[in-house]
Amino acid sequence: MRQLPVLVVHGGAWAIPDEVAGAHLHGVQTALAKGWQVLERGGSALDAVETAIAVMEDDETFDAGRGSFLTRDGRVQMDALLMDGATLRAGGVGCVERIRNPIQGARLVLDKSPHVYFVAEGAERFVEEHGLELCRNQELIIEREVRRLKVAQEKEAAGHPDLTFAGPQTGHDTVGAVALDANGAIAAGTSTGGTLNKAPGRVGDSSLIGCGCYADNQSAAASCTGWGEPIMKLVLAKWAADRVRSGGAPDAVASEAVAYLDRRLKGHGGIILLDARGRFGIAHNTPRMAWAYKSTEGEKAGVKCP
Repeated sequence: MRQLPVLVVHGGAWAIPDEVAGAHLHGVQTALAKGWQVLERGGSALDAVETAIAVMEDDETFDAGRGSFLTRDGRVQMDALLMDGATLRAGGVGCVERIRNPIQGARLVLDKSPHVYFVAEGAERFVEEHGLELCRNQELIIEREVRRLKVAQEKEAAGHPDLTFAGPQTGHDTVGAVALDANGAIAAGTSTGGTLNKAPGRVGDSSLIGCGCYADNQSAAASCTGWGEPIMKLVLAKWAADRVRSGGAPDAVASEAVAYLDRRLKGHGGIILLDARGRFGIAHNTPRMAWAYKSTEGEKAGVKCP
């Protein structure tokens, strides 16, 4: 039985300032359009998710790919995961510094390896061996992030930092997508540069199965964004998918997941959630979240919940 395709993307959940809200909106709309082209021509949910996320990784607006936040020592370290709900195959990369599009590296792990997860130099070696050209870390660093790191470290040294992991004012421009294709398969992906001024080697929720990303045709596809440590502790993407499998509607479950994140650990962030029937949900407990969705029945986008 043919299914009507659906694509949902996000570009982070935090207090997105007015002056960059337009760029966030344009970025998710562009990613949506490119990913939808894949579904429209009969492509897989997996291909659509990878395509949409790669577009946002190439957009310096977001904390993924070029333009990612910098570590404490001024480098870019990125994480990404891609998961196929039809087979439960998944591929993840963590702490990579020389992969221009980490979601493409994750796809290679999914397709070419019996393993699920590669990190650091091992991940870079694996993707290079399978045909993905590496870049220099400096190519991923932009001046905006150099300035942002300098300000954060100056405030930290002065004893009054206002950029913390815990605050919803902190930039969380992690990107993600979930899709349903015409064959009834769902997929999910998430990609991030992590948090500003993070300790080198830190891995967040985005690339960890069930934490910041999950997909199973029997439940739902989910991609999370926000403060990674609480999301990891609650295995939030799997928590939400399990509730859809138990009969919950994705729109209600998405709101429940964000409320649970706040209630249990005072965490903040957002989630997009999609099941194999094409029902979806978008929720966040931050001032804003960049999102866009499209189906054969319509299209919407915004920087707040629909």
